[in-house]
Amino acid sequence: MISVHKRGVRGDLLLTQIRLTKKQKLLVDTIVATGCSVTDASVTAGYAKGESGRVTASKTLRLPHIQEYMQQRVRESIGLNATKASNKMLELSSSAKSEYVQLEASKDILDRAGYKPIEKSMNLVTGNINVSIDLT
Repeated sequence: MISVHKRGVRGDLLLTQIRLTKKQKLLVDTIVATGCSVTDASVTAGYAKGESGRVTASKTLRLPHIQEYMQQRVRESIGLNATKASNKMLELSSSAKSEYVQLEASKDILDRAGYKPIEKSMNLVTGNINVSIDLT
């Protein structure tokens, strides 16, 4: 079940609960888990074979509540894999063969920890500047 915001009769924003079908859920879960094409995911999810199944699956993926569910699943997937990515970055910063890779990984780690270097910028001012000093 997914929560979706909809406009009511008077234009009020309403929170509505929408259930996904097993096919819709399996379609999204397959794409997120495997990164496969819509065609392959539609076959796995049980949609019709061939072009009609791909078209139906593509239309399904455009529905707002399906997109919301897909975003939720992607966020979960990224969260679960963040520790692997973090460990890989630490490994690269200390043991990559290339010093450039070590440097970039180290800078990225520091940046994510809040130690981003100060951005340097140069401001050019054009025009006339008049300075008057009254010494009396």
